[in-house]
Order: sequence, then structure tokens, then C-alpha cells
Amino acid sequence: MSAPTTPTSTPVPAKKKSRRTLIIVLSVVGVALVALVAFAATRNKELATPVTTEKAVVKTITQLVTATGKVQPETEVKISPEVAGEITEIPIKEGGSVKKGDLLVRIRPDQYQAQVDQQEANLVAARATAVQAKSQLVKATDDFKRSDDLFAKKLISDSDYDAAKSNLEVAQANYDNALAQIRRTEGSLNQFRDQLSKTAIYSPMDGSISSLSSEIGERVVGTGSFAGTEIMRVADLSNMEVRIKVNENDIVNVKLGDHAVISIDAYPGRKFTGTVKEISSSAAGTGATGSGSNSVPTDDVTNFLVKIRIADRDANLRPGMSGTVDIETQTVANVVAIPVQSVTVRSGGKTSEELQQQKAKEQKERSGNDLDLAKEKEDARRNMEKLDRVVFVKVGDTVKIRKVETGIADNTSIEVKSGLKAGEEVVSGSYAAISRKLKDGTKVIIEKPKKEEAK
Repeated sequence: MSAPTTPTSTPVPAKKKSRRTLIIVLSVVGVALVALVAFAATRNKELATPVTTEKAVVKTITQLVTATGKVQPETEVKISPEVAGEITEIPIKEGGSVKKGDLLVRIRPDQYQAQVDQQEANLVAARATAVQAKSQLVKATDDFKRSDDLFAKKLISDSDYDAAKSNLEVAQANYDNALAQIRRTEGSLNQFRDQLSKTAIYSPMDGSISSLSSEIGERVVGTGSFAGTEIMRVADLSNMEVRIKVNENDIVNVKLGDHAVISIDAYPGRKFTGTVKEISSSAAGTGATGSGSNSVPTDDVTNFLVKIRIADRDANLRPGMSGTVDIETQTVANVVAIPVQSVTVRSGGKTSEELQQQKAKEQKERSGNDLDLAKEKEDARRNMEKLDRVVFVKVGDTVKIRKVETGIADNTSIEVKSGLKAGEEVVSGSYAAISRKLKDGTKVIIEKPKKEEAK
């Protein structure tokens, strides 16, 4: 039996070794190149400013003036009594409907009825006095005529004639006084009758009771001498309006008849239409900080009252509801538009932050005398005049600063009258990049909007 043979290793040819070495070297070089490209890309990314961009488009822009306010009836009448007294009857309820002439309130009439009765009695007495005075006047007139004839014939003395004449004059005066007393009593009677009639208050219009602040049994004050007690309010709820306060910077754009879109908080998702009905010619009260005698008037905000008539008459709106009004003051069609935030200001290529730093440095260097203060104001005015509106247009991987002339704007877009064409790509964010970081020729990299990243 023969012994088993031991296998021997076959030597590797030199050609195979060189090929394996070449593959290893190429792999190492490839990995190095990939790492180098990745490093270069990362470095370029770090050097570039991340921005978002949007293209200029052609669209219709409507300029809006937005303000908040309260819904109120166009016509609302405060009901206050003209006479004082105790309320004895209120035949209606708050929120109820009334017609013109319906009884709203009755005040206890006893006192005023007694005054009417008294003046009627006084009038009867005054008329009786006038009849008596008239009879005396007739008698005195006849006596004077006889005395005059006798005096002409020298049959009576001068003293008798003068006495007859005096009696006539007294009788005439008494009669005139009696007539005046009648007129005075009639006037008082009419006044008390008027007061008696005002113990019953009737509705001056068709409408609804929008507010009822008094109850039966309460004593109210009349408007004759003081500010009378407000018992209720009658309003026409079929014609409603929104009363808003518009800032002085925006009021110059608002005109009578401007169309408005109204959002009422109580009706989310529903839009109401309206028109500008009234614009106050003077500023509304600016209010005060603090309370009581320690309140301090504030002049920081100046607003003007504007009334917006609501076109929807079946909206079932209630007085006091809150709402937001967008007044459409101007519309331009088929214009080049870009996002509002894309427009910033520059002066000689400097950002607003750099201008502020330069101004602070100049103020620090000046002594603060009147001449320097005047020069500072003049410089500030000139700097404002030099401010240009610009946008940053993306060209390749850099941006170019472009001066533009802008027009009206809405909540999201602004009109570009010149300096930009539709389709050009402008930087729209971030705010920090547009206002402070970007300059002419700055390298940029496009970052995805947060909404897309979330997806």
C-alpha cells in the first residue's frame, strides 16, 4: 500500500500580482478624490450664503388697508326720559322688535297730572279776573267821557277831571295785567301738559331693543337739567356697519366708496362685503396710560374713525361683534410682482445696519453743539434721500444688486415698475441675508423652504 502524496502550493505569476496592486492603488486614489471633492463642496457650502429665491411673476395686485373694529348698527337711538320719576311700565323685552309709535316706557304721571290740574284751575281764575277787569275798564271809560264833557263846559273842577282820567288808566292797566296772566297761565299749563305727555315714551323708529338697562320700579333722571338716565337703545339691525380706526399713514389711501372685505370673528371662514361710508375728518382720541387722575395722555398713535357699511343684510350680526376689515384702496393688473420681503434699501451699497453704525460713530465724534446738531439733521435728511430700493437677482451661484422702482403692495407681493423683468429669479429670504449679509457678487446657495423639508 503506497503512502499518500502531500499537495504543494503553486507559485503566483508576477502578472497577477501587479494587477492586484494596481487595483488597490486605483481604489485608494478614487477614495481620496471623492473625499477631496466632498471637502471642497463642503467648504464652498460654508462660504456661500444660504438663501431662498422666487421668480418675478405677472399678476394683479390690490393694495389693502387692514384694521380691526366692532360691528354697530348704522342707526341706534338712545332712549332717555325728559322727565324724572319712577318707571311703572316697560312692555317690551331686550332683543324684542318694535314698530314706530309703540309704547316703550311709562313713568308715574301723578305729580305731573296734579300740576296740570292746578294750572287749569289757575287759568279759570285768571279768565274770571280778566272779565272783572274788563267790566271795570268799561265803567271807567264811560266815567271819563262824562267828566270830559263836563270839564269842557267848566262844570267840574280840574281835580275831578284828573281823578276820572287816573281811574281809566288804572282800569286799563288792570285789564292788560289780567290778559297777561291768562297767557302766562296758559303757557304753564301747556308746559305741564307736555311734561305729562312725556311720562309715556314711544318708539321713534322701527327696530329692535339692542340694550335695556332699567327695570320697573327704578327712578330715572330727566334730561331737562342733567344728562338723563339711559333706559334702553332702539337699533335698526338690518343695516349694520363696522367702525374701525385707521392709522394716519394709511388714512390718506382710503376713499369714500372703497370696496372692503370683512371677517367677523363669530363667523370663521365667512367673508362679508362692504363699502367705506364715512371717514372722520379729525383724529380719534388717542387714549391714555394709567388710570384715574394719574392717567397720562399718549400721542404715539394717531387714528381716524372709518365706518364700513356691510352689504349683507341677512347676516344676523349683533352689535359689539369683533371683525377685521381689508379695504381695497387701489388695484393694478398685469404688473411684475415679487415677494414684499425681497425689497430692501441700500445707500451707496451700504446696508441699513452699516448706515446706523456709521451714524452712531459720527454722533460720538461730534461735540453736540447746535451747529453739529443742525449738521446731523441735514446729514440724516440727505441719507434718507439717498436710500435706494434694491433687490438681489440670482445669476449663477452669485447675486447681483439691482435698483428697482416699486409701486403698490398687498399682504404678500409688491409691484415692480422698473428694474426687473418677469421670470428673473430674486432672493426672497432669509430676512437677515437680504437686509444685512448680501452684497453685490455675494456667493449663495439655495436652501429648501421649511415646508418642503418637512415633506
